[in-house]
Amino acid sequence: MPYFEMSRLALKWAMSRPPTTRYPFQPRRAIAGSRGQLVFTKDNCTYCTACALKCPTSALQVNRAQKKWGIDRLRCITCGYCVDICPKDSLTLSTSHGTPSVMRSRESHKSS
Repeated sequence: MPYFEMSRLALKWAMSRPPTTRYPFQPRRAIAGSRGQLVFTKDNCTYCTACALKCPTSALQVNRAQKKWGIDRLRCITCGYCVDICPKDSLTLSTSHGTPSVMRSRESHKSS
């Protein structure tokens, strides 16, 4: 008898829609107030290194001498500590989610 019960359940699952959305084809809508992605504005930045010191995962790298700012998106947990500590408001958290990253690469910005 368990065979028939399992067959009925498998048939039911095969005929119904999946409960999850297909993420790559249908991106999730941004929810107001959610923390999606860290946005850096290099025009305001003084490269004071406060954000890098406050980051709990060491995802931010700031070089004051070269005026270079970098982030490792796979390490960033969007906690917002760097946004709170930034004296020039050059860091913000947007509600939009970025493109999923599959390669470990650093995003860097250099002042010209």
